[in-house]
Amino acid sequence: MARVACVDIGTNSVLLLIAEQSPRGPVALVERATITRLGQGVDRTGQLADAACDRTLACLRAYAATIAEYGAERVVAVGTSAMRDAGNGAEFRQRVRELLGDEPRVISGDEEAELTFAGALSGLDVAGALVVFDVGGGSTEIIVGDNERGVQRVASARSLDIGSVRLFERCLAHDPPTPSECAAVRRHVADQLASYGPIPSAKTLIGVAGTVTTLAAIDLALEPYVAERVHGARLSEPRVREIAADLARLSLGERKRLPGLAPERADVIVAGALLVHEVLLWAQCEELVVSDRGVRWGLATRALAP
Repeated sequence: MARVACVDIGTNSVLLLIAEQSPRGPVALVERATITRLGQGVDRTGQLADAACDRTLACLRAYAATIAEYGAERVVAVGTSAMRDAGNGAEFRQRVRELLGDEPRVISGDEEAELTFAGALSGLDVAGALVVFDVGGGSTEIIVGDNERGVQRVASARSLDIGSVRLFERCLAHDPPTPSECAAVRRHVADQLASYGPIPSAKTLIGVAGTVTTLAAIDLALEPYVAERVHGARLSEPRVREIAADLARLSLGERKRLPGLAPERADVIVAGALLVHEVLLWAQCEELVVSDRGVRWGLATRALAP
């Protein structure tokens, strides 16, 4: 049976999925998520920092061992916002190629959105008009489409230059952040969303990636993280607003001790939570459906297709 390893090298985290095909689509054999903060400082310097590259390469070295252990016939690796923005990405990609045997392909924001849409819907019982949003470290993808009788269609997609790491580095200088700093995050997000334009009124809103899954894990007080409980969970707009406000009142040290919140994400989660709440307000939705899947699952679906 065909077996593929999909690696999503993001601005904040690196995700691995090793999957096989089944009659119902890809089935996960292994999933890994590691926060390496590859995009640290990229918004300011336009370059990948040496320390960030070293952290990410150490993670990928461990992933390469896992891929070899499971005997994946093919490796598909992609890079997103940080690699798109960094001037020294080519050298880093070559070093990744030496580890994985496959040089990560830097995908455009539009392709990232399409892969996210396909991956996010995997394993979810949702149909009709849909809006999927993927909060990354450097960018957020908004995808409008539908799912009718299992046939997925993307109507429009756009990548916005807002993400949890980018907003944290731009706006949040104090610990805990000040109300004016939090307001600045909201303004940045609202301005970017306003530039997107109107979206369909009849829709289900689906949130993807680490910021959204972390909010669900906090809501459920999950310790340790359980993907099966997070995937398909629902978060109301008032609950997201409440979690964002609670996180903003806590110091970094206090956030690191919260059940459901990985300590490595504790610095950027305030910006991420405010972003998610602004998306809910913009979309005029009472709740969002949480997806634990995204680009890596979209890659697997594509790679394993007959």
